[in-house]
Amino acid sequence: MLKIVFASHNKHKKQEVADILGNSVELIDLEDLNCNEDIPETQDSLQGNALQKARFVREKYGLDCFADDTGLEVEALNGAPGVYSARYAGPACNFDDNMDKLLLELEGKVNRKARFRTVVALLLDGREYLFEGEVKGEILRQKAGSKGFGYDPLFRPEGYEQSFAQLEPEQKNRISHRAAAVRKMALFLEVYKKN
Repeated sequence: MLKIVFASHNKHKKQEVADILGNSVELIDLEDLNCNEDIPETQDSLQGNALQKARFVREKYGLDCFADDTGLEVEALNGAPGVYSARYAGPACNFDDNMDKLLLELEGKVNRKARFRTVVALLLDGREYLFEGEVKGEILRQKAGSKGFGYDPLFRPEGYEQSFAQLEPEQKNRISHRAAAVRKMALFLEVYKKN
């Protein structure tokens, strides 16, 4: 069985990814490696950050790994916060600060269209592969729901009445941007293992 490190400290993300991959690979996380340091994310694109994180783990531990980077892109804000989604309200901010800033920036704006986009970078046997997923939706006028994490209370996916934070985790996992990217990677790994 393939052993692959997921280069993330985020427990919510790890659970989402583990649910999608199931038993197809042996998933190792950073805690298993006793890696407690902050992995750098200094690139100006989702693809760049995902590759930077995966390369960091590969160079330090010599293991096959993958990393993701996700951004919320709001049409009326020219794609912001985008690659800066996690630190939108500043370096020491939390997601409530980020959501409050987003609501402030969108005050008085009619266009609430947005999309979540995830890029997964997989480093396997010395080669690099990229997988992308997205989900379109809109930004609500106030937070709704307590499930999920990040901007989930403000984001309502297309075709749904509820925010990501109001959906059950299994339901969100079926339609999310990260799920779409990880499913593409999972299909690739299935084919890879057969060859």
